[in-house]
Amino acid sequence: MARVRGVIRVSADRFPDSPEICVTPVTLARKRSHLVPPATRPRHEWRHAASVHPVRVLAFSDLHRDLGQAASLVERSRDVDAVICAGDLASVHDGLGETVRALRPIDVPVLLVPGNNETHDALRSACEGWDSATVLHGEAADLDGVTFFGLGGGIPVTPWGWSFDLTEDQAAAALADCPEGAALVVHSPPFGHVDESSGRNLGSRAILNAIESGSAPIAVCGHIHESWGEESAIGDTRVLNLGPDGAVLEI
Repeated sequence: MARVRGVIRVSADRFPDSPEICVTPVTLARKRSHLVPPATRPRHEWRHAASVHPVRVLAFSDLHRDLGQAASLVERSRDVDAVICAGDLASVHDGLGETVRALRPIDVPVLLVPGNNETHDALRSACEGWDSATVLHGEAADLDGVTFFGLGGGIPVTPWGWSFDLTEDQAAAALADCPEGAALVVHSPPFGHVDESSGRNLGSRAILNAIESGSAPIAVCGHIHESWGEESAIGDTRVLNLGPDGAVLEI
């Protein structure tokens, strides 16, 4: 059974122009031992565990209050070790609570990042009492030997005043704390990959740079609806824009 073993927090000075983004994480009822931050564990151990015992995950994004699709994801979660949500459960900050409630029957570990349609604080609040859920925003967690780093929000800043966004500089500062070899869960895609809308690339250069300079085995995202279901590669890193239908992956 998959277990989340710990969370690394990013200090508030990583986001000098924003409120502190990291609070005490929701812990999982399945965890039976004391939380151990992944940074205290040998990194080769993460890679060894991942190569011998891959974690089977159901990953999706951009549910946007679709309760019927939420019910389908709950059913599909019975056949995986964990579930990943790459943001946007709400629509312009509405319907977050009802969508989270529809997903609460999932009883395997769930890792979530906020999208640009809900803030990190709202997502953490909506997930309170959901023992299976851990919200990541500028944080890392270890799931049965596989390390995941999550960063939500629209990156770069969108044209919409209501949107929960980060600047490229804020994103780069947060991504600097991503552990070596961690799988990336981000709401926004990397620039030039699974990010095209109306002939324009709308992804994040900070995320692209983090992938190019790191060793992530996979990066999952959403945000750009026109690129749902598309896949790309940056070096050895597999990049997927998930969409609400999602995908089952082995990491």
